[in-house]
Amino acid sequence: MSQTVDRALSILPLLAQGPADLGQVAERLGVHKSTALRLLRTLHEHGLVYRQEDQRYRLGARLFALAQEAVENLDVREIAHSHLVALNDRCGHTVHLAVYEEQEVLYIDKVESRYPVRMYSRIGKPVAITVAAVAKLLLADLTEPERRVIAEKLDYPMYTPRSTPDAAAFLKELAVVREQGWATDLGGHEESINCIGAPIRGADGRVVAAMSVSAPNVVVTAEELLTLLPLVRRTAETISREYSGTNRPKKA
Repeated sequence: MSQTVDRALSILPLLAQGPADLGQVAERLGVHKSTALRLLRTLHEHGLVYRQEDQRYRLGARLFALAQEAVENLDVREIAHSHLVALNDRCGHTVHLAVYEEQEVLYIDKVESRYPVRMYSRIGKPVAITVAAVAKLLLADLTEPERRVIAEKLDYPMYTPRSTPDAAAFLKELAVVREQGWATDLGGHEESINCIGAPIRGADGRVVAAMSVSAPNVVVTAEELLTLLPLVRRTAETISREYSGTNRPKKA
């Protein structure tokens, strides 16, 4: 780790003990005030520290937000994993778990199919955001203005003839997904691969993650895969109740 990064990160545990002024930070780091000020300004630009009216610095709200996001994402993966494995045991197909972070939808867990034909998806890899079922579920939960801003910024590659062609079509599909509470990708990314998905919600009802079941046509048809939708939704609801610490009855 470079000396600059090491010094910058050393400021955070110092401020965790309470607000400190420039002199205190410089003394703690053993550097000149100008060096401490440069480091503090960089952390301030990223929202990790905040300069108060009394000129002292404290930890910034962005740091707490990042910590909360990290905890939630780790928790949902830990809670969901056994349920994803159980779903895979029942249906045999590939099961994914994904979250929305920094303008991308990322896989955070995967249980491989028991069949010889495997998918190339990997944990940590972004999904094809305009066609993937998990992406539709995560973006559909955003407010209408948020959805519109994102949709208008995206590119719309035509992976197959069934891919989403433009922002208008994407927004229309997100509205449908938001209303029905589930999503599909039937040959939108790869013509031979179909996918169905359901949302995982927190205690406030907001979508914190999305899960899906995917299978190639050579193993199961799209129509046959869709018959698993009730099972997928029940699994997502079970994870949601465990994640949020509630025992709400399943939706009809």
